[in-house]
Amino acid sequence: MKKFSRHSGVAAPLPIVNVDTDMIIPKDYLKTIKRTGLGTGLFAEMRFNEDGTNNPDFVLNKPAYEKASILVVGDNFGCGSSREHAPWALEDYGIRCIISTSFADIFYNNCFKNGVLPIVVSQEELDLLMDDASRGANATLTVDLVTQEIHGPDGGVVKFDIDQFRKHCMINGLDDIGLTMEKDHHIDKHEGQMSENRPWH
Repeated sequence: MKKFSRHSGVAAPLPIVNVDTDMIIPKDYLKTIKRTGLGTGLFAEMRFNEDGTNNPDFVLNKPAYEKASILVVGDNFGCGSSREHAPWALEDYGIRCIISTSFADIFYNNCFKNGVLPIVVSQEELDLLMDDASRGANATLTVDLVTQEIHGPDGGVVKFDIDQFRKHCMINGLDDIGLTMEKDHHIDKHEGQMSENRPWH
C-alpha cells in the first residue's frame, strides 16, 4: 500500500454523525472484489441525483473541494456493516486521511490496512479543524504522521495519538502481506530446513 509520512491537501468538511459504510459505498458497488474503480461510487447516494447528475450541494462536488484528499467528519464514522470496500473506495477516490472524534472499530482497522490514515481528536479540536475545512479553496491541512501533528492554514497545530505499530506500518507502507514479506528470509530458511529434514514432504 502507499506509504504515509506527511501529507498536505484540501480538507473537506462532512459534519454528519453516524456515517455508515453503506453511505460511504452503497451495496450496489459491492459486486467487485477489486480495490480499484470504487472511487466512482464513493458517497454515491449523496454525490449524485437520481438521474445520475452531480448533486451541487454535496461538498465533494463543490469546485473548492473537488480534489480534497482529507475529510473532517462527524462522530462514529464508518459504522454499520464491516465491508472493506469502504476504505477501498476512499483510497481509490484519493482520500488519504480522515479526522473524527471516533470511528467504528472494524472500519478504523480496515483503514490502516488500506493506506488511509484515521485520526481521532477531541470534540474541541474537531470543531477547530471543521472550521479550517470550511474555508473552501483555503482549506488546506498538513498531516505529519512522524511528529503526530495536524497543521492548519493559520499555523495552528493539533497533536494526535496513534498506536506505534500502526504508525510504523503506515510510514513504511506495510499491509498484512507486506508485514509477512518482511520475514521472507525467515520463511525461506524454514522451508529450506524442512526440505532437508523431510525431503519426502
